[in-house]
Amino acid sequence: MERPEFIEHRNRIFDELFQKQQEEIANKPREDIVITLPDGSTRDGKSWETTPMDIANGISKSLAKRLVIAKVDNVLWDTLRPLEASCKLELLDFESEEAKMVYWHSSAHVLGEACELHFGCHLCNGPPIENGFYYDIAVPEEFGRGISQADFAPLEALANKAIKEKQPFQRLVISKEDLLRMFDYNKYKVHLINTRVPDGTSTTVYRCGPLIDLCRGPHVPTTGSITAFAVLKNSASYFLGDANNDSLQRVYGISFPDKKKMTEYKKFLEEAAKRDHRKIGREQELFFFHELSPGSAFFLPHGARIYNTLMDFIRGKYWERGFQEVVSPNMYNIKLWEQSGHWQNYQEDMFGLEVEKEKFALKPMNCPGHCLMFGMRDRSYRELPLRFADFGVLHRNEASGALSGLTRVRRFQQDDAHIFCLQDQVKSEMQGALDFLRDVYSTFGFTFALKLSTRPDKYLGEIAVWDQAEKQLAEALDGFGSPWELNPGDGAFYGPKIDITIRDALGRAFQCATIQLDFQLPERFQLQVRAPGASEDTEFQRPVIIHRAVLGSIERMIAILTENFAGKWPMWLSPRQVMVVPVTSVVYEYAEQVKQQLHEAGLFVEVDVSADTLNKKIRNAELAQYNFICVVGVQEKEEGSVNVRCRDDVGTKAKGQTIPMATFIQQLQELKSSKSLVSKI
Repeated sequence: MERPEFIEHRNRIFDELFQKQQEEIANKPREDIVITLPDGSTRDGKSWETTPMDIANGISKSLAKRLVIAKVDNVLWDTLRPLEASCKLELLDFESEEAKMVYWHSSAHVLGEACELHFGCHLCNGPPIENGFYYDIAVPEEFGRGISQADFAPLEALANKAIKEKQPFQRLVISKEDLLRMFDYNKYKVHLINTRVPDGTSTTVYRCGPLIDLCRGPHVPTTGSITAFAVLKNSASYFLGDANNDSLQRVYGISFPDKKKMTEYKKFLEEAAKRDHRKIGREQELFFFHELSPGSAFFLPHGARIYNTLMDFIRGKYWERGFQEVVSPNMYNIKLWEQSGHWQNYQEDMFGLEVEKEKFALKPMNCPGHCLMFGMRDRSYRELPLRFADFGVLHRNEASGALSGLTRVRRFQQDDAHIFCLQDQVKSEMQGALDFLRDVYSTFGFTFALKLSTRPDKYLGEIAVWDQAEKQLAEALDGFGSPWELNPGDGAFYGPKIDITIRDALGRAFQCATIQLDFQLPERFQLQVRAPGASEDTEFQRPVIIHRAVLGSIERMIAILTENFAGKWPMWLSPRQVMVVPVTSVVYEYAEQVKQQLHEAGLFVEVDVSADTLNKKIRNAELAQYNFICVVGVQEKEEGSVNVRCRDDVGTKAKGQTIPMATFIQQLQELKSSKSLVSKI
């Protein structure tokens, strides 16, 4: 593609305004300032002259080389931007999560530069994400085709050229009027400017090489800070994520400050691809999807075994912990959702339908229905805490482009529960909820991290109630004994919450569990209980609702577990626990008897009476990830025994150990009830 004309148009405006900005900075009075570092030491500097990079160079050249971004009085700050007054200064490298996001944001600009030059496209949005970054672009018709893998190498070549040139990231404060002039060629940027930049105000753009983009920043010093850069994949998207808007192309990338990290990441991607739950789901015949019901999984018999085992596991925990399971409707009149507030804020994500000229909707969550259950009669404080659990089917109208295997679906079930309690019971119920999730996650071998998300800027209710609730949650977390972080201002509008992130065998992070306090639904549904010490039936008080789930979506948890175990299911969760392999047709009848005994003991067992050779049968069972393979011949028939090969015990694979059937069944039942992650007996 020829270099797009809009690049020169942008540059002319930028050069004109940037020169004025530099002149203004040059005329700022230089004053002595004191820069305080995290260890309490100080450095002297000049306002509008000394930069964070100057301070880093003064400490050590290696620090300056590693430096990604600065923090000035707890605000992220470009390393080449002059300090304006005395301040506290932090210098962050790639190991900092905040710096990593900045690094990948800057890399997204490099990707945007490459995309403009290669496709002649209009850029839309290019944020950092958990692992890398992407850019949404509108490819012009004259390019003649969509994006494919054939474009990855040219994009990487252009990106590496920009990196080699060490293009500085230049920050320009610019008015809304000038922004509209600069980006008048790009309807997507014009929309973002008109909707996100108030009239009469200013924001910032950043330039690196020929690219100028609307951006709050901050960024790395130069494109040369990026050492290893790769384009990973592309997909379709919609402008602003709305299917009613223009269809766009999304290009994903990753970058690192050293090539070793890139090599390690590509190996990680190879391993992740082997573990992809969609691949294993097909190979093990667990589930599949069909175009006639997008976003809704078909669980085959072996997949349904895992699904039901997980629900039975949680049901057992519910029984131990005093939860009561309920069954609630799938469809409600929208008057319920209007009362709960979901219709006003969530209706686009709900499936609506008309019944007898009334509007109804499939439920996307259980809480409003549980409120109706709680409010069906007068309640006494003595009934609290009341813990309703519900595995009801939920539906959410996810955009088709957002659907992704079992991780993003339209039809799913949750281990959803709502605890109705008094204010002074919140702390103990929170402690119980935290203990519940530790009990479950430790069974799977997951580690987890905790964050307390507190009152946001937009909230409902009284500050005193929020403060008390946050105090109780903090005390519950302190008593739990695991490290936790404060996440200020990120609570839900209706109450503070505890966010839980688990890590799988590959170190990937997932948020599944949630524990949220809710003061608003009890108000909306006028829920009340007879107060302690009430002398009259008219003395009531509002309960508090705790929303909690541990597995979260069962579908999503199965995806996570499939990839975590790489399809090698622990015995208690396995859909294929035992394969019986007869040596010869003479013992087919005995093999069937073994199968029946194991089946009656509650185990998932099959027998291979195919025409394959013995070695082929054993190999097939190993590839199918059966936990145990029982080889039976004439000797085993006479003894009433089985020759057992264990998947997780390498020593038994060449020649198994012979075990009496009664002993083998007892060992398997004990292993199953122990929920051990290793299938050895």
